[in-house]
Amino acid sequence: MTEIAVLGVDLGKNSCSVVGLDAAGRVVLRRRLHRDGVVKLAAGSPGCVVAMEACCGAHHLGRRLREAGHEVRLMSPEYVRPYVKAQKNDERDAEAIAEAATRPTMRFVELKSEAQLDVQSLHRARDRLVGERTALINQLRAILLERSITVPQGRRKLEVYLETLLAEERVPLSPRVRLLVEDQRAEWRELDRRIEAFDQEFAAEARADEAARLLTTIPGIGPLNATALVAAIGRAETFGRGRDLAAWLGLVPRQMTTGGKPKLLGISKRGNVYLRRMLIHGARAALPTLSKGETPLGAWLRGLATRAHVNTVVVALAAKLARIICAVLRSGQRFEVRAAAVS
Repeated sequence: MTEIAVLGVDLGKNSCSVVGLDAAGRVVLRRRLHRDGVVKLAAGSPGCVVAMEACCGAHHLGRRLREAGHEVRLMSPEYVRPYVKAQKNDERDAEAIAEAATRPTMRFVELKSEAQLDVQSLHRARDRLVGERTALINQLRAILLERSITVPQGRRKLEVYLETLLAEERVPLSPRVRLLVEDQRAEWRELDRRIEAFDQEFAAEARADEAARLLTTIPGIGPLNATALVAAIGRAETFGRGRDLAAWLGLVPRQMTTGGKPKLLGISKRGNVYLRRMLIHGARAALPTLSKGETPLGAWLRGLATRAHVNTVVVALAAKLARIICAVLRSGQRFEVRAAAVS
């Protein structure tokens, strides 16, 4: 155990594969352990680098190993894959994780606190409820359309129509289908109530957290976006510059360069899908106001709108907001729209 310099751990639901490398990179340990066994093994060994993929359970285990005096390095699974040799199995995965952690150019994931993981779990739960509500609304529209009843687009318009329809004594629905629609309408109200409860909790969290309060000064960033961003990136200390955050969110062009001839395609769409979607929605909401302002940012948006589609402008603004978010979090200062640069 004293020879181990890097400990690679391939996490599983119950058991984990562990591979230890010495200072020269030779394999000196191979074991199959329970999750608690990994903690016991690390507790009985001198401080070393413990490498894992950034997956479910990695942050909790990483915090325990860091408390035991080890240096924890989490990596994206896609960066570990090229180091897997020959046939894939858990032992080779653990060896690849340990080897990848030794590379000087490897990008690591910052360990998240328990509070950050809690907020992320709340956002995932809310997003699931929103998806269920959307599916329910689409099913209601399909039921009505089968009876030649079309309702204009918009959740509120459908809600008003259903209230009017169900209030009438004679409706163009059979008694059983009417009961079904009433039951689904009640389910819709319950989903609205639960989503609203999450929204109120996020608003309170944004008021209490200093970093989230700073982010809410940025146009297009409300309590929902602010709390999700702080939970995912903290103070953005792992990003060297704002463009790195935009690239991590998948908001920069995808490159297809060969023979020295650069070719830029659409956005890469890498990273956190939820954060990217929320940021684009926020940019779309802020675009009308920002484009009318007599500021450098407004002039840039108006010039871009003359030569690009509105969706392109929205995504470009979302990428700009990502850079602003990184600058605000790293500086700890409020955002001033008149002082915003457009570089």
